[in-house]
Amino acid sequence: MPQVQDITVLVVDDEPNVRNYLAEILRDAGFNVVTASDGGEALDIIRAQPPDFISLDLVMPKKSGHKLLYELRKDKRLSRIPFVVVTAHAQDELGKDDLEDIMQNRVVSGPGTYLEKPIRPLDYVRCVQRAVGIEETPDDEERIDLKEELQQQLSQAEPHALRRALAALKKKGV
Repeated sequence: MPQVQDITVLVVDDEPNVRNYLAEILRDAGFNVVTASDGGEALDIIRAQPPDFISLDLVMPKKSGHKLLYELRKDKRLSRIPFVVVTAHAQDELGKDDLEDIMQNRVVSGPGTYLEKPIRPLDYVRCVQRAVGIEETPDDEERIDLKEELQQQLSQAEPHALRRALAALKKKGV
């Protein structure tokens, strides 16, 4: 069974903050992560060093996720890389037809699925783990849930509460 630290995931999204967010979720889960800002850049990366998994935005300028998958289809080895489409356009005119084509017509022969933005970090990590054959553990779930809750609390906290929390952590030697 593969180990998480041996798996490289390519995250492709044209929005830098989304791309960085998705990459951070995967890095926190222990994956190696490479990023690309569009399908053309992703194709160059994939041809040079094929990743074990691709996280792909559907609607992007230059080369869309749909077009990238059609390019990968031309190479038998690359067409088998498992992927997930992460999109905010599964139900609208920008992406619905392309997503249907990908899912129904099996644009590539490797396993493929999709998640709608905004995604839950645990769902995202589990999707990658299942696709690459990594055992899912309760520790992953607890760590991801705790980090997500902590980030939510931090974003809403008053400065004086943050100072007290930081002082308490430093006192405990964390």
